[in-house]
Order: sequence, then structure tokens, then C-alpha cells
Amino acid sequence: MVGVTDTPQTQDPFDPTQWSVVPGFEELVDITYHRHVELGCVRIAFDRPEVRNAFRPGTVDELYRALDHARMTPDVGVVLLTGNGPSPKDGGWAFCSGGDQRIRGRSGYQYAAEGTADDTASGVDEARVKAEGGRLHILEVQRLIRTMPKVVIAVVNGWAAGGGHSLHVVCDLTIASREHARFKQTDADVGSFDAGYGSAYLAKQVGQKFAREIFFLGRAYDAETMQRMGAVNIVADHAELETESIQVAREILGKSPTAQRMLKFAFNLTDDGLMGQQVFAGEATRLAYMTDEAVEGKESFLEKRAPDWSPFPWYF
Repeated sequence: MVGVTDTPQTQDPFDPTQWSVVPGFEELVDITYHRHVELGCVRIAFDRPEVRNAFRPGTVDELYRALDHARMTPDVGVVLLTGNGPSPKDGGWAFCSGGDQRIRGRSGYQYAAEGTADDTASGVDEARVKAEGGRLHILEVQRLIRTMPKVVIAVVNGWAAGGGHSLHVVCDLTIASREHARFKQTDADVGSFDAGYGSAYLAKQVGQKFAREIFFLGRAYDAETMQRMGAVNIVADHAELETESIQVAREILGKSPTAQRMLKFAFNLTDDGLMGQQVFAGEATRLAYMTDEAVEGKESFLEKRAPDWSPFPWYF
């Protein structure tokens, strides 16, 4: 939520010489989208540091578009999700502080009227809200992160609060700033709740007792505490956060893309029900298509002949 305080830190871990803007995404307003100059790795960052990188509907639209582009880019294997900063108000850092409560309505988060720079309630497009209602499509982003065949890493450089906390939970890995990462589940403070991945999947990571503590008490935790709980993989010095993240991406990209993809979906399978089964089975079907046995099945059909399965044993 907007309005959490932080300790000022002037050194930005972002090194612009390592990245280039992804073509076609130069005009983004609420996020930035870069590709590493050497690796098959992209960096998607919330870019509203003045409000602790809180998201509004337009933010989520851009975020989904960038993530989906990364999903469909065949030579990209790792996505770093982070927040730009520091805040021009107080020098504080944020990964994402969840939904911007100023434009939350009864049916969700509301778009601003076209042409207005007012991102408060007075700038809401009332006609659009009346026609469409508000939006909660950050849940679509969660599902996209969960199902995209790439490793998505939350690089938590400051506050991960509310819906921002849930985003870090749903990512495959979390790397956090030793000095400035703060994890706080604010849902119950603002009359909201993430009853899906943000809570139930968090309980799979840290256990039921810790998950309930995080939600019921709404306390703020530093990176090392969250690492001990099991929700953070790596704690890095703030100035080295990007360097550490790129090194992790390099290690991931040095391994089999097919194996990494299948491993991600295998890890997801037990928690994602039939949707998880469909995603995993779909990737298994793709693997099957790559075999000589599958080629024989297709070609025999097209050639209108009986298939010859004799070269293919019944493995055990």
C-alpha cells in the first residue's frame, strides 16, 4: 500500500550499461522493460517509485504485455522482476507495494480518465467504471508468471507489500536486498485478501504457522528473516543486488531449457490441480512430438498406411 516509510539509500544497483530497452516497448509509462546485452535475460521493473511502485490498472496492462512478450521470446529463459527507485520523495526503495489504494473502488482498481495526469480518485474514468467495473487483473499476471515456461525471479530491492508481496511469492525464486528489502502483507489492513497464491502458496513455502503470522499480524520482515522462513533464496548487499541476480540468471541459462521448463511445471503440478496437469502434460506432448515414434505416427496417417511401431520398445 502507498505510504510505507523506508531508509534512504542513494546507490542504485541498476547498471544501464548492462541493458537495452526492448524494441517496441520504448513508450511504457508505469514499467520499464530491458534485455541484457549478453544473456537471454530480461528485466521488467515497476516504475512508480514516488508511490512505492504501487500498481494501477494501466501498470498491470503493461506488466502483462511485457511478461507475455518475454514468454513468447524463444531465446529468453529468465525474467527478473523488480522495482525502479529510489523514491524522489524520501530516497526509499520498493519492489512493489501492491494496488494503489487511492483508485480502488467497490469492484476493483479503476482506470484514470484518458488524458488526465491525476492518479487519485478524482481522476477516475467514471464512465468506464460504470460500463466495465474495476479490475483485479493482477491475478492474471500471477497466473502468467506461474505458467510461463521461463524462470521468473523476484529481485526485491525494497518494500514488497500487499499485492507486491504476493507477486514475490508466486515468482520461482526471490533475491532480496540485505539493507532495504522489507516484506509486509498489508491485505488485512486495507480490507483485502489474496486467498490464492499469495496466501495458500506462501503456506507451502514457509509453513502454515508462519504464513498465518505474516497475514494475521501484518508485521514487516527483513530479507534474512524471510530467508530463514523459506520465502527468500538469496540475500545480497543492496549495491550488488543486480550483479547477484545476473549471476543467478547466467547459471540458469547454462542448463537445458527443456529440463528447466519441465522442472518448473513439475514443481507447480501438485498445487495447480487440473490446470497444472494440463500445462505439464502439454509440455510432455511437445517432447513426444520430437521423437521418431511420434513422427512415424504422423507420417503413417498422412501416407494412409499402417504405422510401423516395431522400432519402438515398451520401455520399463
